[in-house]
Parts: sequence; C-alpha cells; structure tokens
Amino acid sequence: MSKRDYYEVLGAAKDASQQDLKKAYRRLAMKYHPDRNPDDEEALAKFKEAKEAYEVLSDEQKRAAYDQFGHAGVNGQGAGGFGGGGAGAGGFGDIFGDIFGDIFGGGGGGRRGPSRGADLRYTLELSLEQAVRGCEEKIRVPTWESCGTCHGSGAKEGSQPVTCSTCGGAGQVRMQQGFFTVQQACPTCKGEGQIIEDPCGSCGGQGRVQNTKTLSVKIPAGVDTGDRIRLAGEGEAGMHGAPAGDLYVQVAVREHDIFQRDGTNLYCEVPISFVDATLGGELDVPTLSGKVKLKVPAETQTGRMFRLRGKGVKSVRGGATGDLLCKVVVETPVKLSSEQKDLLRKFQESLEGGGDRHNPRKTSWFEGVKRFFDAK
Repeated sequence: MSKRDYYEVLGAAKDASQQDLKKAYRRLAMKYHPDRNPDDEEALAKFKEAKEAYEVLSDEQKRAAYDQFGHAGVNGQGAGGFGGGGAGAGGFGDIFGDIFGDIFGGGGGGRRGPSRGADLRYTLELSLEQAVRGCEEKIRVPTWESCGTCHGSGAKEGSQPVTCSTCGGAGQVRMQQGFFTVQQACPTCKGEGQIIEDPCGSCGGQGRVQNTKTLSVKIPAGVDTGDRIRLAGEGEAGMHGAPAGDLYVQVAVREHDIFQRDGTNLYCEVPISFVDATLGGELDVPTLSGKVKLKVPAETQTGRMFRLRGKGVKSVRGGATGDLLCKVVVETPVKLSSEQKDLLRKFQESLEGGGDRHNPRKTSWFEGVKRFFDAK
C-alpha cells in the first residue's frame, strides 16, 4: 500500500515554513495522541503517520531529498527508522517537547533525567458494612523507598554525581550515519547526563532501597468493588532522587451473608412460613442500620418483592440513598411428625372441596398445559 504525500498528511503547502509545519504537526499530534485516544487503532495509525511526515519535513536535508525523489529519497528514514529522534532546525525533539508538555505537563527534549518511580496497586478487601459506612484501614505495602544514607542521590556520602563525559551532561548523543544524523540516549549515562563514580554502599548507587511501609488509608462511605483511592507519592521511589510514583488502593468488597449490592440498592431474601404467607403478619427484617418491621399481607406468594425505601446505600459519588428490596420466599415445612402430616392431609382435603378458588395459579397453569398438548 503506497504512502500518502507527507505534505498532505500534515495538511501543509509544499512551500510551508518550518514554523507552519510545526504548528500543523502539533495540532495532529494533540488530536491523535494514544494517551488521548486509548484503544483507538485508527487514531494510533494517524498519529504515527503524522509523526513520520513531520520527522522528514522538519529536517532540511531530508525534506530536500523528499521534495526531489519523493518517498524513495527517504526510504527507511521515517519515524520508524529514527526511533523518535531528530536533528536540524525545528527538529522533532522540539515539537515533541511541546506536545508532551501539553499532554503530560513535562518537557520532551534534552536530558531525560532520573525516571519517576513506578505506580503501585494494592487490593484492599472490605466488608459490606465498612464499604457502606466508610472506615480507616492500615495497610502494609512492600515498595522501594528513597535511601536514607545518600538521601536518594545514589552517591557515597561526601561525594556527588559527576557530569557524563560522553554527552557532556546533555543525556543524548548524535551519531552520523552517512547523509543523516541520528540523535539517541547516551549509552554511558543512559540519558541521565550524570554518572555516579563512587556509589552509596547502602543502595548500590540506585538511590533507593526495598522496604515495607505501613500506611493509613481513609475509605470514604459508599465505595464499591472496583473503586480506587489514589495516594499521591506513596508508590515506588524514583531512581537517584526522582519523584515517587503513586499508590492506587483498589477496593474489593467481600460477599455478605445476607445482602447483595447492586449500585445503591441492596437485595435480600426473607424466608417466611407457610402460615405467615397465608394469613399475613409482621416480620423483623435486618438492615445495615438495624431491624425494621415488614408487614406481609395475607395470601402473599413466594417471590414477591417488598421495597424498603432509603434502606440501601448512598454512593460515594453522591445522589439519593438507594433502597432495600426484600424477596419473600415461602419455606416448605420439613421433618414433620405423623400428627402434623395428618393435619396437612385433612387441610388439603378441605381445599379440594372448595373447587379452584383456593389455588388459582395452579389451576391456570394446568389448564395451560392441557391446551398446549391438545394443540399438538
């Protein structure tokens, strides 16, 4: 499949200035950057296409070769061939610094410096009561912490990191490859611009050590499984004094013996006796705030749902408190004595004398079954 014209990709004229090319690329990169379009393959393809076009056209030598020979003049020298580096006036590093500054709040070109520490995730199990009411929990997290001996510098006490002699502290080096100049991270200092000649004995020059720390986590009322609480700066310490990452506490609510939660509503099954279902009565029903009376009308059928308003959960995101929905389940008596069984048989005989009016659903169901088979 042939590539599109680079000027067409950027939406720029062939005589566009470097400043105009930079503006055109900046607009496309901001629009199609993968961090702004997660899981969007089409946006990713357009981002790569714009990246390749700008890398070629932002370099005067590459642009001249492209203008004369087209894609053949820069074959293999696009974004994939240079790994994001660039040289020349209005270079790729400059524009990428602008892009990342807008998206992430940081610069892109120049010395990379020590990397920020990794983010961590900790799964915290809570009971339903803790999740609904909120609580404060202590957790122990294994992590990397800043070295107390060198205070994160990685250098032995009394010494300091020195400027890398290979890159002169820039963190990047340029390599000439025939017609082109390639810029890449310095292989000596790995892009940091400094080297530790006399490393700290406690951390081996990393500026951080492994440890386990105890943290107190405040859980707001109304959280549910899948909710996350961010503790800024409580992740892994960065290398050589770089900022620490964040710790994300992931909430997992354990199953409850009585209630099931669905959003802000709670559900439970309430077993009732055959007599209570038939004659009606009042039952004590548990809620997360104490017992309440549930009035069961006479002739209640199994599966009927009763709603207790305001006895559910108030979401951590606000809004009205949910309801408690109680599903009535009529329990069949078990382990009956001979006398009780005789009483039930006499009771059944008395129902049969009343025709179909005592069991309308049963009668209706059997009539439906009869019509089903008669129609075959």
